[in-house]
Amino acid sequence: MDTKTPSAPPAGHGENERKILQRDPNPHIFRPIALRSVTARNRIMVSPMCQYSATDGVPDDWHFQNLASRAVGGAGIVFAEATNVEPRGRITHYCTGLWNDGQRDAFARIARFVKAQGAVAGIQLAHGGRKSSRTRPWEGGKGLAPEQGGWEIIAPSAIPFAEHDSVPREMDETTIAGVVALFAASARRAREAGFDVIELHGAHGYLISSFLSPITNRRSDRYGGSFENRIRFLLEIVDAVRTEWPQDKPLFVRISCTDWMEGGWDIEASVKLAQTLEAGGKVDLIDCSSGGVDPRQNVKAFPGYQVPFAAAVRARAGIATGAIGLISSPEMAEQIIASGQADIVVMARAFLNDPYWPRHAAKVLKAKIPWPPQYERGDIF
Repeated sequence: MDTKTPSAPPAGHGENERKILQRDPNPHIFRPIALRSVTARNRIMVSPMCQYSATDGVPDDWHFQNLASRAVGGAGIVFAEATNVEPRGRITHYCTGLWNDGQRDAFARIARFVKAQGAVAGIQLAHGGRKSSRTRPWEGGKGLAPEQGGWEIIAPSAIPFAEHDSVPREMDETTIAGVVALFAASARRAREAGFDVIELHGAHGYLISSFLSPITNRRSDRYGGSFENRIRFLLEIVDAVRTEWPQDKPLFVRISCTDWMEGGWDIEASVKLAQTLEAGGKVDLIDCSSGGVDPRQNVKAFPGYQVPFAAAVRARAGIATGAIGLISSPEMAEQIIASGQADIVVMARAFLNDPYWPRHAAKVLKAKIPWPPQYERGDIF
């Protein structure tokens, strides 16, 4: 595809966005994107990145500066980290949560500031499942035993994540229904906190992902076995969240497009899931990641290695996608959007390295974007 020609939005995008694309002279990553009633100023998204720094699930000044600086830095969408719907779903003792109103109120301050800087404020709702109850990555990331302060973990099947990890309790249908309700309650608090978009974390071997993958889901009831049964938990969460999340606000789903293992979830299953979600009309974008289900996975990572997943889902399911995976250069990000492989670029490590990546990328690509007036004197490099 000619990278100088704006790619057509996938099915479901409105005429308003087509007009925006046609009249905007900026490079493609700096053109706005409309998702329901929410318009992001550009196609650059700060990926949800766990900081492992909360107390009792409450975000503090560290989380404020982390997300605020990326909003000031020019990102179009700024996502708060994987935020858990119950204490049992935390990866570590230090993960954020949205299971009570105190957490909601702390997040509200962050969402207000992010939006005041012109960015879209997003939050990812998550449940760690069998990858919960661990030490922080810089403390080894090991499973916590009860005598170390660990807690009960749950999963679709009683299969531990790694050798020597605790065996999770297999969820019965009452537990499943309870977790679905917890996602809805957290969506309500996200709405009350003022967020513009929710992403459901269905990737990386956490709870939703472990229902999807045949490697981790060995159930024989209506939540296991066939593809239709294994996606049931996610579909129920989507429906429940939509009862609390406004119809005019977008909903994203992050998935692992492949388990990188023989006999696991793969791109064909991902396309089929995306087609199902698109047909349901409740999900607006698929955030296309991969892996994380099993430590035996064989991943060959390189810059842009997951982009083909986003391209395949976008082309075959007719739904907007986010491309992620070691994207760091402005030229690569621009090519991904201009060639129609994805609708947004989702970056993590690049933003850890440089909160002002969009402003520096604009210089490289000769885009015209406004600077905060407080920082205009710095717009010379």
